[in-house]
Amino acid sequence: MILTVTLNTALDLTYGVPELVPHASHRVSDMSERPGGKGLNVARVLSALGHETVVTGFAGGSTGAVLRELLAGPSPLEADPKAASAPAPAPITDALVTVAGSTRRTIAVVDRATGDTTQLNEPGPLVSADEWTALLGRYEELLAGADAVALCGSLPPGIHVGAYAELVRAARAAGVPVLLDTSGEPLRRGIAARPDLIKPNADELAQLTGSREPMRATRDARRRGAHGVVASLGPDGMLAVTPDGSWQAAPPAKVLGNPTGAGDSAVAGLLSGLVEGLSWPDRLRRAVALSTATVLSPTAGDFDRAAYEELLPRVGVEEHAPAAR
Repeated sequence: MILTVTLNTALDLTYGVPELVPHASHRVSDMSERPGGKGLNVARVLSALGHETVVTGFAGGSTGAVLRELLAGPSPLEADPKAASAPAPAPITDALVTVAGSTRRTIAVVDRATGDTTQLNEPGPLVSADEWTALLGRYEELLAGADAVALCGSLPPGIHVGAYAELVRAARAAGVPVLLDTSGEPLRRGIAARPDLIKPNADELAQLTGSREPMRATRDARRRGAHGVVASLGPDGMLAVTPDGSWQAAPPAKVLGNPTGAGDSAVAGLLSGLVEGLSWPDRLRRAVALSTATVLSPTAGDFDRAAYEELLPRVGVEEHAPAAR
């Protein structure tokens, strides 16, 4: 079982409009809603890859009730009959902790003429000290049955900035590999607790290290405490610096589309590769292929399975020489 933690879950609403014009009224051409927040997005992709997943974090209010109802329904990433070896979706188990506040909404407005997306993110509910204690107890119970854990996304109001560091230490004490995917001060504090892997994008990595040179910044992030660092470089793929070596993986060609959720698909690729015992080059191939297939998907945050299967063998992986001592 893979455990994903989303402290700031969301109900994701996506509105499509023929053309987004500032200061104008718009008629919506299509609309969708689904459980959201980075860890829930990761869980949805893991399920589509055939991995049993448990999700925890916070949910509350009427928005949280809708989120949980959707989470209990059929997976939106059903097997594509055009894909060569698509497994049946695996279960996603709801282990969310109920809070008094209302789960946030995120609203994405997609301009169908250009493919550009405008995102509006609410801050999330105010979480009390007792609710945080309840989450910690649930988390420690779930770690006992986990093969790996992903800690993902922003912190809701009321949660202390060192929360992810606390969760990383608990996972390490339980002997469970832990991936941290957050940003800003929660990442800075969390990395000092020595997670097995972090997955920043280029901006998050630059904010953490002060460098925009990918290899230098990635190696610096390792020195700050992470055992391994996989940096998302957008259309240039991913760069991994690990105790076993360094590699860069890139899609066969740059693609146009909606990047919403591409990073979460990459996390699912890395985690699934870890629990399956894949080599680092194969983990990166999967992560890059899933990320690219997410950009190509007509539905924001989902991945195009046929595109994924076609891309996977074509992702190039280059090994980098060890850093000079």
